[in-house]
Amino acid sequence: MRRSCDAIGCWFGLFENRDFKGGMGMLAEPGRTAYDVNFGLLGFPVRISIGFWIMALVFGYDLVSQLSQLFPGSRGPLLLLWIFSVFVSILVHELGHAVAMRMCGQQASIVLYHFGGLAIPQNAYGARFSKKNSSKAEKIFITAAGPLAQLTLAAIVIGVARARDFEILLMPDFLSSVPSLAGGQPIDSPGMFGLVNFLVWPSVMWALLNLIPVYPLDGGQIAKEIIELFGGTLYHAIVLSMGCALLMAAYGVMSGRLFMTLLFASLAYSNYEMLTGGGSRGRF
Repeated sequence: MRRSCDAIGCWFGLFENRDFKGGMGMLAEPGRTAYDVNFGLLGFPVRISIGFWIMALVFGYDLVSQLSQLFPGSRGPLLLLWIFSVFVSILVHELGHAVAMRMCGQQASIVLYHFGGLAIPQNAYGARFSKKNSSKAEKIFITAAGPLAQLTLAAIVIGVARARDFEILLMPDFLSSVPSLAGGQPIDSPGMFGLVNFLVWPSVMWALLNLIPVYPLDGGQIAKEIIELFGGTLYHAIVLSMGCALLMAAYGVMSGRLFMTLLFASLAYSNYEMLTGGGSRGRF
C-alpha cells in the first residue's frame, strides 16, 4: 500500500514523549481545554485533545480521497471510518503501555493529542510517577507493550479478513508479499473495506516506526535500556539515536517524504542538543 499512503505513514507512531530531557516541546502533553473529550477505560483516565481529531482528519484526507474512487460518493463515511480507526489504533497502543504499567504496580493515564498519544505514569494519588523507580526489565516491558498491542490488533484484523478470503489493500509490501496474506476477494462494502484496511495500516506502521531506535520513540527508549544493561551510558544511546534519526531524515529526502525528513531532522537535532548540553553523559 506504500503506493497510495506513504505520505501519511511517516506520521504514525513517532510521537511518544516520556521522560525526555531535550527540547521536544512540540511533542509535550497539550494543555487542557473545554473541547477535550474525557472518559475512563479499564480504569484508566483517557483525555482526547481537539488536536487529535484535526490531525487525523488532515493526514487521512488525501488517502480517503484516493480510495473513494473505488466507492463513489463514499468520501465522507470513509473519512469518518478513518478517524475512528486511527482513534482505536492509537488508543490500543497507549492501553498496551498503561496495562503494562499497571502490571508493574503503577497507575497511568492516557492522552491522545495532535502528535499521537501518551501513556503517563502516575502514583495512586494522580501525581506524576517517575519511571526511574522501575527496573530496566520493567521499563523495557512497559515500552514494548504499546507496539506489541498494536501489532496484535493488526494480526487479529488480518486473520479475520483472510479467514473470510477478503483482500487487504492497504498493507505494507513486506506483508502483502507473504503468499498466505496476498490476494483474496475485493471487499465490496465501503464500510467493511474501510474498517479492515484503516485498522491494519496505521496499526502496523505505527508499531514498526515506533520501534526505530530514535529517542524518545519506544525503540529509542528500549535501545537505551539495553545499552545500559551491557554497561553503556546515555551518551552511547543518544549517539545511536542521533545516527538513526539522520539516516531516517536522509531516507525521507531521497524518497521525497518532506514530513518524514523534517520530523527526523528535528529529532536528530534534539538528540544533538542532549549530547552537547549539560549532563549529557549522565543517566536518566
